[in-house]
Amino acid sequence: MKSKLSVLLLTLIFSVFFSKAQVVEKFDTTLWVSNITQAKSISNEKKLPIMLVFSGSDWCKPCIKLKTQILLTDTFSIYAKTHFILLNLDFPRKAKNKLSNEQQAHNDELAGKYNAEGTFPLVVIIDSEGKVLASSGYLDISPAEYIVNLESLLLKK
Repeated sequence: MKSKLSVLLLTLIFSVFFSKAQVVEKFDTTLWVSNITQAKSISNEKKLPIMLVFSGSDWCKPCIKLKTQILLTDTFSIYAKTHFILLNLDFPRKAKNKLSNEQQAHNDELAGKYNAEGTFPLVVIIDSEGKVLASSGYLDISPAEYIVNLESLLLKK
C-alpha cells in the first residue's frame, strides 16, 4: 500500500511540475452528478466511491478556494475521473443563486445525514451503500498534495 501511495505521489508531483495547471469556472457535468441516486447507481456500476462536497459557493471563502484551487484543476479532474463519482452539494445564500426546491431538499437531506454539524467546506467519501470511508475539508495545498491526502485517508480505513 505504501509503494502505491509513493508511486501516486511521484506521478502527481511530476504532472504538477511538467504540466500547466488549468482551472475552469464551472464543474464539468461529465464528472459531477447532481443527485445521490445517480451517484450511487454510477458508483455501483464503476465500483468507485462517491465524493460528496458540501459547499457554500457564494459565501464561504474556503469553499470557493477548494473549488478553484483544487476541484476545478486539470490535475484533480484527471485523477477524479478514475477514482470517484463526484457530487456537489451547494448551499448558496444569495437569492440569485437559489437552488430549486427539489435540489435544496436533496442537499438538506444529505447534509442531515453526512454533515450534521454544518461544516463548510466538507468533503465526505462514501461507498455505494452510503458508508463513510473518509472525510476532509479545505487544505491550503496543491491539487497533487490534496489527492495524496485523500488517498492516505482512504488507506487508513
